[in-house]
Amino acid sequence: MSQELTSEQIQQALQGISVPPQPQIMVDLQMEQYMPDPDLGAIARLIAQDPGLSGALLKIVNSSHYGLTNKIASIQRAVNLLGSRSVINLINAQSIKGEMSDETIVVLNRFWDTAQDVAMTSLTIAKRIGSQTVDESYALGLFHDCGVPLMIKRFPDYMSVLEEAYSNTTAECRVVDTENRLLNTNHAVVGYFTAKSWRLPEHVSNAIANHHNALAIFKDDSGRN
Repeated sequence: MSQELTSEQIQQALQGISVPPQPQIMVDLQMEQYMPDPDLGAIARLIAQDPGLSGALLKIVNSSHYGLTNKIASIQRAVNLLGSRSVINLINAQSIKGEMSDETIVVLNRFWDTAQDVAMTSLTIAKRIGSQTVDESYALGLFHDCGVPLMIKRFPDYMSVLEEAYSNTTAECRVVDTENRLLNTNHAVVGYFTAKSWRLPEHVSNAIANHHNALAIFKDDSGRN
């Protein structure tokens, strides 16, 4: 049986889990983004001050997803291509990495790559169906499992729990149900609060919280009239 956590259980479970704060560069970039006419040049200059962010940005823009004939080495050109919202999503993802130890980052290499692949796939689908919220689709793909690395940091045996959760998944027992049973919290809950702390749109935060509830959501006809 699927079992949701109560508010009290959630608050207790979040104890000891540190949601990474937005770095100062993130605050500066958001201030620029919310200007009536965002200055992409200013955004590029801010990013260029951080070698780690600069490298991550160029790695993504030069990936096969964009299919560029010539590789881009300019931060300004990369920002122009991605747009300010996608750049801010990338920086949020990097802030999670900053919370991890070197050993954990190595363990999570596949996680980072998968998150980027899902984000780009979500972006591509959104564009092909003519969605007006392609940036939000990208953000959801990138952050849908953002609670996983924070759970690993909090619970040393979390990877074993996650493997058990996936191997025991059925229509009646979701991944998060096993996490709730063994850890009294789950990565979707932690991901939701992370998204909220980063001020992602409420519907994106809710989608992160419910991304293991897809079957129940699609079976619910109450909101389709």
